Amino acid sequence: MKKKNNKNIKHRFKKTIDFFQNESNQRVIGFILILFGIFCFISFTSFFFNYRDDLDLAEKGPKYLFENSELIKNHLGVLGVILSHFFIYLGFGISSYVIPFFSIITGLSLLGKKIYPIKSFLFDSVWVLSIVPIIIFHFLELQVYSGSIGTTITLLLYSLIAEIGTTLLIIAILLIYSTIRFKLTKNKINSILDRLKPKNDTIINISKKNENLPTKDNQQTNDLKKENNLKDDTADKEETIDNDIKIKISSQIEEKTTEINKNSLTKYDPTLELSSYKFPISDLLKKHGSGEINIDKSELEENKQSIVDTLGNYNIGIDSITATIGPTITLYEIVPEAGIRISKIKNLEDDIALSLSAEGIRIIAPIPGRGTIGIEVPNKKPTTVSMHTVLQSEKFQESNMDLPIALGKTISNETYILDLAKMPHLLMAGATGQGKSVGLNAILTSLLYKKHPAEIKFVLVDPKKVELTLFNKIERHFLAKLPDSEEAIITDTKKVVNTVNSLCIEMDQRYELLKNGMCRNIKEYNLKFISRKLNPENGHRFLPYIVLVIDEFADLIMTAGKEIETPIARLAQLARAIGIHLIIATQRPSVNVITGIIKANFPARAAFRVTSRIDSRTILDSGGADQLIGKGDMLVSTGSELIRLQCAFIDTPEVEKICEYIGSQRAYPSAYLLPEYLDEKNSNSSEIDLNERDALFDDAARLVVKHQSGSTSAIQRRMKIGYNRAGRIIDELEYAGIVGPFEGSKARQVLIKNEIELEELLKKI
Repeated sequence: MKKKNNKNIKHRFKKTIDFFQNESNQRVIGFILILFGIFCFISFTSFFFNYRDDLDLAEKGPKYLFENSELIKNHLGVLGVILSHFFIYLGFGISSYVIPFFSIITGLSLLGKKIYPIKSFLFDSVWVLSIVPIIIFHFLELQVYSGSIGTTITLLLYSLIAEIGTTLLIIAILLIYSTIRFKLTKNKINSILDRLKPKNDTIINISKKNENLPTKDNQQTNDLKKENNLKDDTADKEETIDNDIKIKISSQIEEKTTEINKNSLTKYDPTLELSSYKFPISDLLKKHGSGEINIDKSELEENKQSIVDTLGNYNIGIDSITATIGPTITLYEIVPEAGIRISKIKNLEDDIALSLSAEGIRIIAPIPGRGTIGIEVPNKKPTTVSMHTVLQSEKFQESNMDLPIALGKTISNETYILDLAKMPHLLMAGATGQGKSVGLNAILTSLLYKKHPAEIKFVLVDPKKVELTLFNKIERHFLAKLPDSEEAIITDTKKVVNTVNSLCIEMDQRYELLKNGMCRNIKEYNLKFISRKLNPENGHRFLPYIVLVIDEFADLIMTAGKEIETPIARLAQLARAIGIHLIIATQRPSVNVITGIIKANFPARAAFRVTSRIDSRTILDSGGADQLIGKGDMLVSTGSELIRLQCAFIDTPEVEKICEYIGSQRAYPSAYLLPEYLDEKNSNSSEIDLNERDALFDDAARLVVKHQSGSTSAIQRRMKIGYNRAGRIIDELEYAGIVGPFEGSKARQVLIKNEIELEELLKKI
């Protein structure tokens, strides 16, 4: 039976070989391969021009593609999208072009036209598909051009051998390929190196005038003698001139080199580690609507007349009325006749709303700095303010603010930008579905479009676990977290408490650095550090801004209470100068959530529509938020004035695209690590055994006594150890009687006054 099976297999194999050796069959296969190669080439090329549109369609599956074929931009339709998506995006990126070329060359070879040896091309193709995607992602950080395979392999290499190791591996692979492909022997390498060496006669020479003088036959001997003498003289002169030129050139080169070295040492560049980082492009954002305000003139005149008639019914005369048209609201400014009381007009808010048949009427009496009374009336056809329009505005592009936030557009249709660094913290509130989450996304997007990953870090707290998870993809670029935390987006209440306390430790450490650097704020400190006036060996480092974003503060207050409120209040009071800023959002702006301590330290507040006047007063200290119309309509208070805005709209797919664009680029090895936090109040000193004390105990004791300052953060910073270990050492020092007990935010009292006393105590221990 086995023999029969073997014979059948051999027979089938022979038939297959005969089929492919048949000349007519080879031609048919050749034509098919050429057509396939051309098809792939057109499909791939079309992909790179249209991938932003076609990728979204391809990811929804072939069935969706066939049902929505009219939306496809690829020149070869559904099949073109599927091929390019599979080979380029999911496969090998731009190096996939070897597939159509290999197909065409093989097809031509079968037709009898051998352009390139197939074996050599196959060898080259395998190497290109293996190494080029890794090179593209490693050096250019373009996922579209490196493909999913290149991205995955490169990130795996980063985790195994880091970026330097990956670079060395790429060089090694290229050397191996060159050696095998071009059969480089020792002799070949030496000959190549010899060609690259500069020749001796390339040194600057003076033209030799008397080298080829014409001579007569009868005077040849005498002339040759003279010529030889002249040559000797000129040779000596030339040698001295050459030496002088060489010395001058070398001295000039040395001067230039020292000048370059001096310039390179003048300033430190914090963005150098991610020097190839590319800021998000505007194409990632959609243009929602035309961006132009369209309002019916008849609507304007009708509203004006209704306002005049309503006020006239109550014997309130008007001298003039003008309208300022905004995206969603039109402001009607009226100048009442002399002797009319403002309070009388203010009390007619409901009557004016009734006459206009409009929701969300707000009366501003008077408008600050104008001497007029304002009546805000919603437009019947509101205009959507897209994030694209706001971020592309000249005001945002040319902004020199430290932390610019583009919130949206005012009633006069002007882009409204705030500097978070000057606010310095923002309190947001709004009922469910009124635009609060979109507002948070707009704030974060503004900062992502303006700041480099080295300049800013976000601490994102999301108790609802759904709103901020989109930003997980930028963890190693922009996010900060605790060292022992697996995920950068914090959802667990206990971890939130630890993180906020960790930020307090970071704040204390930064103030210590500012004190040692003799600076008043983070801006001065970073300028000094960049100018190399602060030595990293003394613990100094570049300080990025840190923005703490809490999406649902009410939930944290309910579960953690004072445990979370106290460190938040401390950060709000002190963290401004060292670049830590807070953005707190809640949908329940009640007094037990937004307490007096919180409100006192948050002068900047943003309110979307709320359900009651009490909630409006809680968040803004005035009414108005209960009269907003929703869908991004908001009031912003910066302490001195109250401004009505239409918040810029950015939807979830846009945020996803931005995060994918950033996440696909080369990143830091990990997220920005905050200091470790150990709750000193819960440390149990009765369980400490000094016989098993820490190896750094003696050094820490000497350090504390020398500086007469006993704090966990000081030991951590000066001894370069983790916060938990520093906390255990400080507990041991307390147990040994070297430092006093925990006193809240104050440093512990040092009980040993000099080093002699300390050495005696250490001997006893």
